[in-house]
Amino acid sequence: MDIKKVGLASDHAGFAMKEFVKQYLDEKGIPYHDYGTYSEESTDYPDYGHQLARGIENGDVYPGIAVCATGEGMSMTLNKYQHIRAALCWIPKVAHLTRAHNNANVLVLPGKIIDNDTARAIMDEYFSTDFEGGRHLRRINKIPVDAC
Repeated sequence: MDIKKVGLASDHAGFAMKEFVKQYLDEKGIPYHDYGTYSEESTDYPDYGHQLARGIENGDVYPGIAVCATGEGMSMTLNKYQHIRAALCWIPKVAHLTRAHNNANVLVLPGKIIDNDTARAIMDEYFSTDFEGGRHLRRINKIPVDAC
């Protein structure tokens, strides 16, 4: 995977996991930009998901990692954007397949569902898997809403 700078986003329920993700990225020497939130004070996940999606679409960051309690809210928010392919991953195999087959550009983690060891294994798989292209590119090209 070609990493520019990883964009990060979470709500309060994903804050602790996002802090772990930052620690992981620091260990790997991977640069990142944190779009927030910056505490466990109650907040709304779309506020941070929108910032991350815009950062990717503007070319400021690539790829992204987003975290909320289940990962579903962040996934729903991010996937409203034309060029975002956010993938909710709870095991490494899902991370592998969403990179290899879907060229996922945002990894979404369920912060209240998985532990740090699982998150580490998921990120290892996500960052080490390349997009296969071929028939998968044809399918991805059918995703944009203006093609419907």
